[in-house]
Amino acid sequence: MELKMTAQQVTDLIHLGFDAKRPMLSVEEVRPNFVRTRLLYRDSMLRPGKVLSGPAMFTAADLAMYALVLSHVGPQLMAVTANLNINFLNKAAPGDIIADGKLLKLGRRLAVMEAALFSSAAPELCIAHVTGSYALPIGS
Repeated sequence: MELKMTAQQVTDLIHLGFDAKRPMLSVEEVRPNFVRTRLLYRDSMLRPGKVLSGPAMFTAADLAMYALVLSHVGPQLMAVTANLNINFLNKAAPGDIIADGKLLKLGRRLAVMEAALFSSAAPELCIAHVTGSYALPIGS
């Protein structure tokens, strides 16, 4: 499957679309059916017990899937989350959240994906498994 955007183009578009005042995400790699993203750590991502919070992991997964869609369909800012299911697997030590996303199916109106999340503090330990889909705008 042909890529429509580079990792840097996707990073820039996401920051523009969210009007980010400072970097929040880095798209580290895109290749056919795959993306690796990094949600940059902030203290606000912690929950009591000094572990990464569920909302932070949800954000990382959703942004990874958004990056995966953009890299394959082009600059479609109105692609939106249709479904996201997250299974928390392990306690997540504070650090950047790395997401490896895989495109399972890209249809005319829906993209179906999965992602594995890791903390940069312990990259050998998967902290969450995520499945989801994105609704694509007509004509994408």
